[in-house]
Amino acid sequence: MGKSFILLFFLAIFILPHDNTLLANISTDEAALLALKSHISSDINNIIASNWSSSTPVCSWIGITCSSCHHRVTALDISSLQLYGTIPPHLGNLSFISSLDISNNTFHGDLPVELAHLQRLKFINAKNNNFTGAIPSFLS
Repeated sequence: MGKSFILLFFLAIFILPHDNTLLANISTDEAALLALKSHISSDINNIIASNWSSSTPVCSWIGITCSSCHHRVTALDISSLQLYGTIPPHLGNLSFISSLDISNNTFHGDLPVELAHLQRLKFINAKNNNFTGAIPSFLS
């Protein structure tokens, strides 16, 4: 009985929290991407609307690349999908993203300052959209 208790204790303390953290992290990525989806008011080809769903794993969504090691979103490429909308601040929660390509769509408004929180972001392409205002200082 003592060995069973120790094994159960070990599982509860060391293994379960890691699984919950992993789920919470991909859940954070999923929530950020679903926020983006909700800010897209026109998806002419119905690509995002029909593919990005909580019933499908995030890493299998069109335009999403995930790391095999951490199972986190590392790249978002929704370029040239004829999307119209705004970019929500929630994208600043994609903490593992290194590449963001939203070019050749019709996004408008400002790029959210929350993108400055993305410390791993090395590439961003937002050309050929209708963004307004000055280029954010965090992009320099």
